[in-house]
This record gives sequence, C-alpha cells and structure tokens, in this order.
Amino acid sequence: MQASPFRLTFRSLCAAVLIGLPTASWATSDAAMREALEAARQQQWQQIDNRAIEGHILSGYIDYHRLRNQLPNADPSQVLQFIERHADSPLSEWMRGQAIAKYGYAGRFGDLLAVADGVPAGTARQCYYYTALLDRAPTEAREAGLELWRVGSSQPDACDPLFNRLRAEGTIDATAIWERKMLAWQAGEERLSSYLGGLLSGQWQTALNTAETVKNSSSALASAPTCLGPECAATGAFYKAAMQRYTRENTPAAYSAWQAIGPRLNLTHSDRQAIEEELAFYALVRSVPGTLSWVDSVLPSLNSERVLELRVRDALAKKQWTDVVHWITEMPNSQQESSRWQYWLARANEQLGNREAALARYQQAATDRSFYGFAAAEKLNQPYQLNLERNHFDEATRAQTARLPAVQRTEALLRIGEDGLANSEWLYAAQNATPYQARALADYAAHQQWHARLVQTTIAAEMWDALDWRFPAAYRDSFLHWGRITGVDPYLLMAITRRESAYNPVALSPAGARGLMQLMPGTASQVSRQLGINDPGPYGVLEPELNIRLGSTYLRDKLERYRGNRLAATAAYNAGPGRVDQWLGNNSMESFDLFVESIPFRETRDYVQAVLSYRVIFESLANGGNSEGVSLLSESEQAVRYDRALLVSR
Repeated sequence: MQASPFRLTFRSLCAAVLIGLPTASWATSDAAMREALEAARQQQWQQIDNRAIEGHILSGYIDYHRLRNQLPNADPSQVLQFIERHADSPLSEWMRGQAIAKYGYAGRFGDLLAVADGVPAGTARQCYYYTALLDRAPTEAREAGLELWRVGSSQPDACDPLFNRLRAEGTIDATAIWERKMLAWQAGEERLSSYLGGLLSGQWQTALNTAETVKNSSSALASAPTCLGPECAATGAFYKAAMQRYTRENTPAAYSAWQAIGPRLNLTHSDRQAIEEELAFYALVRSVPGTLSWVDSVLPSLNSERVLELRVRDALAKKQWTDVVHWITEMPNSQQESSRWQYWLARANEQLGNREAALARYQQAATDRSFYGFAAAEKLNQPYQLNLERNHFDEATRAQTARLPAVQRTEALLRIGEDGLANSEWLYAAQNATPYQARALADYAAHQQWHARLVQTTIAAEMWDALDWRFPAAYRDSFLHWGRITGVDPYLLMAITRRESAYNPVALSPAGARGLMQLMPGTASQVSRQLGINDPGPYGVLEPELNIRLGSTYLRDKLERYRGNRLAATAAYNAGPGRVDQWLGNNSMESFDLFVESIPFRETRDYVQAVLSYRVIFESLANGGNSEGVSLLSESEQAVRYDRALLVSR
C-alpha cells in the first residue's frame, strides 16, 4: 500500500526529534517543566528535578539553556549535535546564533566557522563571522566588512576587531572614513561624525572646515569649494550629504542652490543621481512652485519608482490624463503591471476617449484580488477574481498532525504559559514545511481556533490564495452583534480588525494602540464615557468583547461624521479625523479613486485600500466564496464628490 503524502512529507520533520526520545515520557508533569525552564533561565541548575522532566517533549529547552551556559567553552561538536537533534525546532538556529556570538566574542574563530552555516543574521554576528573569514576568504570578508562600515550609525562593539583589521591593512582608508562621516552627518549622528573626523589627517582639513560651515548654515553650500579633500576625494560624499540635509530642511532653497552649483560640480553619475532623486522627491511631496519642469527633465534618468509614483499622483490630482499615461508607461514593467497602475492607465485612456485601450487595461487590472482589481471589475461589470483556494483535511490527517513533535511542543508551551515560544515553534515549522505540510498545520490551527496563529501560518508559508485561513471568521458572533447594535457593517469591522491586529487580542502597537481593533487608551476612555461604562484601563481594553464594542462605537462615530462614507471613515480610523477633515477641506475630488490617491500618507492610502478589499473578501466568504451581490463601494460612495461637503457640520 502506498504511503500517504502526509506521512512521506512529514518524515523529515519528525525524525530529528523522535530519535532518542521515549514517547511514553511525554506525559511528564508540565508543572515540573515550567519550574525547570524558569530555573534554567536563571542558571539555577540545582533547582531542576531532572527525573521529573526526563523525556518531556520540552526537555530540549533545558538542554538549550545548559549548553548555552557552557559557551564558549563547549566544543563545536556539541553544538552541531544539538543543532542536528533539534533540526525541526527554532532551538537549532537559536543555538547556532548563540554559538557564533560567544565564539566570536572569545576570539575562537575556528570554532565559529565550524558551527556557522552561511552568513548569520544580525550585525554583531556578521562582524564576528567576517572577522573569522578574513584569513580563509579575505576578498569576501573585506567586501562585506566595507558594507558593514558604510553606515551612518554606530555599529556594535563586536565590529571593532573587524574594522580595526581593515583599517590596519588599508581596506578602510581615509576616503572610506570620510564617506562614513558624511553618512553620520546625514543621519544626525553628531558624536560618530565628530569621532570619524578625528581620524583624518590635515589633508582633509578644508573638507572638515567646509562641512562644519555648511552644518551651521546650509545656505553656505552655494559658495562651498567644488573640490574637497586630497584629489577631490571628499567632494561626492560631501555634496550628497549636504544636499540631502538642505533638501529636507528647505526644499525651495535647496532647489535654487542646486541650479547654481550642480552644473559646475564634477560628480559621478550615481552621486548626481542620488542628489537629484532626493530633490525631485521632496519637490513633488511639498509641491514646490516652479520645479515641475525640472523634475520632468531629470525623471527619466533617476530610475526611481517612488518619484515616478509621485509624478503620476501629481498628474492625477490635476486630472492631466495625458501625463498620467506618459509617466505610468515610463515605469519599469514590474511597477506598471500592478493592478493599481493598470487601473489608472485604463481610467486615463477612458478620459482620453481611447475605449479599447481602457478596456484592455481594466481587464488586466481585474485579474488581481485587490482594491484596484475589484474597482476595475466593477467598471467592467464583472465578478471579482477571488482566486480562492480550497483545502480539505479529514480527522485522520488532523490526528496525525496533532502527533507531530512540533505541534506537541507548541501545545505544551501554551499549557505552561510560554505563548511567545509556542508561536516561534509553530511558525518555524510552517516556514520550513512543504506546501502540503504547511496546509496541514493551517488546518490544525483553524480547528484549534488559533486565529492569530492561523493568519501568521498563511503568511509564513505564503498561502496567499487560502482565503478561508487568511481571513477566518474569528469573533464572528461579536462582530455581528456589535455591528447590529451600532449599525456598522460587520464585515467592515472584521476587515479593520484583520488589518489592525490580525486577530491578536493582546496586540500592542509602538504608538500604544491595544487589542483586536487597536484602540488607543485615550480613545477607549472617551468611548467608555460616551457609553456610560467604566474606563477599562490599559489592560481591560484587551478583553476581546469589550474591545470590539468600543471599536465598533468609535467607527460608528466616524461614519456619522462623514455621512456614512466608509472610505473617509476608514481613513479617519487610521490617521485621525482631524487629518481627514483637512484633506477633504484642501481638495475637491470628483471620484473615490482620486480621493484615495490624494491621501498624502502612504500608510493611510494602503490601509484604506486593504480594509475595503478585505471587507469584500469577508462578505464573499460568508456567501460560500461567491462574490455575487458583493460591492466594493456603495452607489453613494462611488458618486459623491470628496470635499468638505462630505463632512457633517459639527
């Protein structure tokens, strides 16, 4: 009888851990393991009851801390044996990284190379790795060392031995020191810039003095020497740094200065291109008067996707449809073939009366599952292309998945309160799995209702068409309930939550937003007072049901503010209503798509598009994967003018 695909593909995943582990002992007390793991982290080995944890599915975690504690004195063979034994676990790569760091710090470079498996992650470990490689592969090590050197911020102390050797042999010469000083100057790293200046000889004094003068007054750039440093070696890096600073500080003045000094400077093509790319970008972002013809003259030579995008958006804002077509066709194929730019090529051709060209571009855009893909499908009166992938696993296969060591370790870690380690175990398995294995894991996560872990599984394994798993009906009853109470489309609530937290109920953003719908504590307090309930505080707001209730109410208020318009309300949910009020006041866009492109923040533009397209997917999935009757936008949202009139008087 032929073995099932599941058994064949999972053999390698199981083998490394099954060797030498008595399965009967997996039932050993989780409580003992919890205590042992905490003791191991504190290196309190005498408090570990080895008999109580012998054979436990998580015993490798104790072995990890024990071997880590023995580094750098442990023999590389011990490290390699550990890595092989735990090949299906993130423990293997963690141990490799720890060994590289410890061996590198101790100067045991032979041992480091014995355990390394290519270039490690992390700057400190890379510096140790290339220091070790200097004697074995000097060319590779020197090139990599120079790349690590050429940054505008301080590097870890681990890089000092590498940089010292490269300086001693002349690989890092005075020009390289100057170039890094300029990068530090650009980045505002004054201490590093000053330190690097101290490493230069008197031959560089004029360059140092000029940089200091321009640092104190950017306008002095107009009278700076055109040749700086020995044989003009400082010129290119200086003008790149100085012009970047000037451009960001005062773009109109920087533009005027560049018109005066640019023609007489002897710069490499790459240096000139870098200066003009930055200047063109900020000239468009800040709508600097009198610069557009110059931008158009240099743009074809800049090889800059971001400036091309800005130029098209400028033409869209002015409804200059011929320019829209021209600048999109100037984009590289990889950029212009996206559904976004195919849609706008179609819109522009439609406005110019080129019906056949417009239809062809709409057809191309409509093949994509995205905001502009759906918008193009509506233009054509065609169903949305969801490209939905269906997967089916039976209970027998699910039971096999449950017996996998990676799954058992994940569940054991969850039982002892180690959610972070559990996520690492799970995602390591998904990232290193075959497509079939990854889908079996996703199916298991779905049946366990591990909503956040399920979404992360689809990302780790790049299962972009597995929409049932990428957009699970998590907290569905709560969304339906609070959507009904507040009058807010529940699919819109689901879409916002999916974009905000990917269903992680304890998600915390760098800005302080919390929970499923990522509410700021101040917003949660304000909405709670509005509802007449107690302030939940920073931790109470993490409770899923309350978070959804507060988020639904807050979104309802935004919808009421913008006459039910979901585009404006969604933008306000991300960027704040004050900014959206300002955008509507400053612009008058006759259509939804022009409004979206007029949003000045990339994050908010992307957010609005994602949320509205996610909403389509959620509603379609609720209809069994059928998008018939589902609309990206309402008739009102498509017909209304996006200006101050959209804002309800307050």
